[in-house]
Amino acid sequence: MSTNSMEERLLALSDLSKVGRYEIVRKLGQGGASLVFLGRDPYIKRLVALKLAPLASSGVSDKFFKEIQSTGRMTHPNIVAVYDAGLARDYCYIAMEYVDGPQLSEFCKPGRLMPLANAVECIYKVVRAIGYAHEKGIVHRDLKPSNIIMEDTKTPKISDFGIAVVTEETAPLEQAGTPSYMSPEQLRDETCCPQSDIYALGCVLYELLTGQKAFDGDSFFSIMYKVINEEPVGIRALNPDLPPILEKIVGKAMAKDKLYRYSSCEEFAFELKVALRGLSAPAKLAKNNDVVEYVQSVSFFAEFSKIHVRELMRASEMVQVKDGECIVEEGEIDDSFYIVLSGATKVIRRGNKVATIGIGECFGEMAYIGGRPRSASVISEGDCILMKINGALLDRAPAKIQLLFFKQFALTLVNRLSRSSFDPKACLESVV
Repeated sequence: MSTNSMEERLLALSDLSKVGRYEIVRKLGQGGASLVFLGRDPYIKRLVALKLAPLASSGVSDKFFKEIQSTGRMTHPNIVAVYDAGLARDYCYIAMEYVDGPQLSEFCKPGRLMPLANAVECIYKVVRAIGYAHEKGIVHRDLKPSNIIMEDTKTPKISDFGIAVVTEETAPLEQAGTPSYMSPEQLRDETCCPQSDIYALGCVLYELLTGQKAFDGDSFFSIMYKVINEEPVGIRALNPDLPPILEKIVGKAMAKDKLYRYSSCEEFAFELKVALRGLSAPAKLAKNNDVVEYVQSVSFFAEFSKIHVRELMRASEMVQVKDGECIVEEGEIDDSFYIVLSGATKVIRRGNKVATIGIGECFGEMAYIGGRPRSASVISEGDCILMKINGALLDRAPAKIQLLFFKQFALTLVNRLSRSSFDPKACLESVV
């Protein structure tokens, strides 16, 4: 569909006085491929936000309704509720909860930035909400500050779930929206996935912390080139007062290759929560329900109850490790063992890397079980968060907890065997 054709079709929709059963109150805004109106439901007597987008074909309408069936079932305090959807002539519409507040983009400008802790908490809530959508198999595809509305100073609400599936096919690429928040794979016309949303959220966080877009330019294609080929200026170069952990979080979320981004919104949210704890010094980490839920979602603790995880977190030590830091050293005597909650580590034996240990895996357990010196060193690959458990603590734990730990130790050994093609020598070299 040509740019002129799209403009003409949007112009024709601008004069509508009614959409479905909804009465048009006034126009709220317009994007490259859609219009937003304030509408009134005459039966329920409530205001709604109506988003309209022209349709290119009946096939698009089928995709649109399939998407809306999923998004309409979502109930989350940080997601704008979808009330209704329909077709009228050659356009589709969504009737959504009307949130009378500013877009997040209002707080992405120099001089209007939120207090740092508020900004991180805001994105934390958005990431959790998007994680909820991902669990239901829904990818947003079009996350940006203008699609996040602030209901009040601390309550963001994400809008426009479902509409992206229409605008992707009805608008030319350069009309579909700013590429500043599109992931490299989206700009290469590859399939969107949860990591595409994670990238966009990294871009939103970048802008919320600095007041500048990570990538900007004079045209769609100049920005597109930068997104695919260039690295953004570091956030601490733009705002030196920002803590290093936030620069690391933004960098990981915005990695060019989706394999190097956060594996899930849960992992992303966990690191934001750790950063927030350092900014606002809230209650002890182990008492935080969100962190407990994240730890329980890590594969090592899949069979542990929430009560067990909470007790373990109270008794264990949460360790933050910087890139390249030695966590355990070959030859040392220590019965502590570790579970990786975020990041990755490498096993070094006699100067050679023999294995990588990632999220949900443990190391140091063989020194605890065998009571012998460490057989290898473990060094962080990037910043990591680990749970450190003292051997004496596990010795005093209830039999059920000990059984769960030893089951995970056995599974760890099985996984190492499978990764080493059942070569016992290679497997033993990765044991710490």
